[in-house]
Amino acid sequence: MKALVGDIVQIRKEYPHLVDRSTVVARKLGFPEIIMPGDIRNDIYLTLWTGDFDKYNKTSQKNMEVIMMVCDEEGKAVPNSICLGAGDRPLNEYRSVIYYQVKQPRWMETFKVAIPLEEMHRSHLRFMFRHRSSQESKDKSEKNFSMAFVRLMKPDGTVLQDGLHDLVVFKGDSKRMEDVNSYLSQPSTVQKGGTLSRSSVGGLSVSSRDSFTISTLVCSTKLTQNVGLLGLMKWRTRPELLKENLEKLKIIDGEEVVKFLQDTLDALFTIMMEHSQTDDYDILVFDALIYIIGLIADRKFQHFNTVLEAYIKQHFSATLAYKKLMSVLKRYLDVSSRGEQCENYLRTLKALEYIFKFIVRSRMLYSQLYEGKEQKEFEESLRRLFESINKLMTSDFNTTVLLQVAALKYLPAVLQDVETVFDAKLLSQLLYEFYTCIPPDKLQKQKVASMTEIVSSKLFQKQECRDILLPMMLRELSEALKNLGQGPHDDRSNSVELLNNILEVLSRDNVGETFQHIQDIVVSLLRTINRTVITMGREHALIVSKPNEPLSISPTGDQPTLLLER
Repeated sequence: MKALVGDIVQIRKEYPHLVDRSTVVARKLGFPEIIMPGDIRNDIYLTLWTGDFDKYNKTSQKNMEVIMMVCDEEGKAVPNSICLGAGDRPLNEYRSVIYYQVKQPRWMETFKVAIPLEEMHRSHLRFMFRHRSSQESKDKSEKNFSMAFVRLMKPDGTVLQDGLHDLVVFKGDSKRMEDVNSYLSQPSTVQKGGTLSRSSVGGLSVSSRDSFTISTLVCSTKLTQNVGLLGLMKWRTRPELLKENLEKLKIIDGEEVVKFLQDTLDALFTIMMEHSQTDDYDILVFDALIYIIGLIADRKFQHFNTVLEAYIKQHFSATLAYKKLMSVLKRYLDVSSRGEQCENYLRTLKALEYIFKFIVRSRMLYSQLYEGKEQKEFEESLRRLFESINKLMTSDFNTTVLLQVAALKYLPAVLQDVETVFDAKLLSQLLYEFYTCIPPDKLQKQKVASMTEIVSSKLFQKQECRDILLPMMLRELSEALKNLGQGPHDDRSNSVELLNNILEVLSRDNVGETFQHIQDIVVSLLRTINRTVITMGREHALIVSKPNEPLSISPTGDQPTLLLER
């Protein structure tokens, strides 16, 4: 036995001599950790759990057999709808194990029901119960003595819930049991705390002395068990409930939302596109999008990051979404800069990276469709968006401090995407204005950490961008390094790390002309660093001193930033 590590595509590529196209692949009983866009599945795993059957007028218990089939609304069996295992030929019906004279058989037999998605609303599961005789002559004359059924879809349009289901057992004429008109209008499950009526309808009566329990597990990427999520995905059928369903999304269990991530996102952006001439739903759709991005940022669902990335690159198609997203984002920034409190503003800033991924992808699709039309308008909208961010950074309300910290932390993450649709030099100028609008003595630690992320971006590798950004960073570093010996260790370490990263970039061969930038660093910082090192002493944690080598200053104590002659 050899374990092969990887997904099926990777394994087929790496082990073609072991795994080929004829190899049977058994899908997980349940959802995988990651459900990629385009991975369509519609399987129901059914387990015959247990039963309790009275012997009635017989002297001994029945030898119970359960016969299950999938039937349509006319009672006809759906062919090839039952699968016992991967690679097996599908069956028209399933027959259980027969236990000899057992009153409470416990089968625990699991098999898969697989029918086309479009047939789900018309289908139900029908269970026939039959006594099997050990004598062949008697066995042939045995008929079904009772039955049970359950619909796959509930009246509200959701699919059958996962878990145990206590089914109502009906008894009567065996022919009547095969007539859907006799039972399909009746309740199929026993309600908790309810009592069964023994009334006879359509020739069948409820057998209160018998019980039958099944268990189901639905693995469908198209059918949800949540009525609120269904209402959103099928919003066109009840447009009057659209606002309510958008608001309900935020209280739906996250596991159900990520399971239907593609369909949910498709619904949100379709709503946005089909209401492009009005802003009635813009904020609600934006808030729903923020909720989904926040879910995926949660540790529990962070493996769905790749799913969201794949959706944006391969399935997202809303060409006008960037206008709506930028408009709502600007509105939120403007309101928050006035000191108005709202928890959603912080969530929005935390979701900046993916908001901009959607904005950029939407703009690229629009530009491809209309050959670069409205590029100046887009650039102006982006500039106004940054102005709103700057306005937030200059706000002196106590309620905005946390938002300002979040902006410094999450803004650098948008650069890689924005640079693909916006001039790098203009983007650098917007960043310059963003950092310089913050008062010099405010959020110094956060500013330095944010600038460190900027230095790690592709933007800083371009000479014309460094011409704009480096002077601003050197001014910030000059102030930070003056107090290097007195400030908290984290602050000092962050400042040295920023300087270290700048020098590391300037030491590369593929970043353009660097001589002037190195000279600017020496002129701006060398005197300050020398004075600081002298006051700190050789025993300081940030000073690295080795025999016969120059002194060096390091953010960690082992990675030199700048060498100083003794």
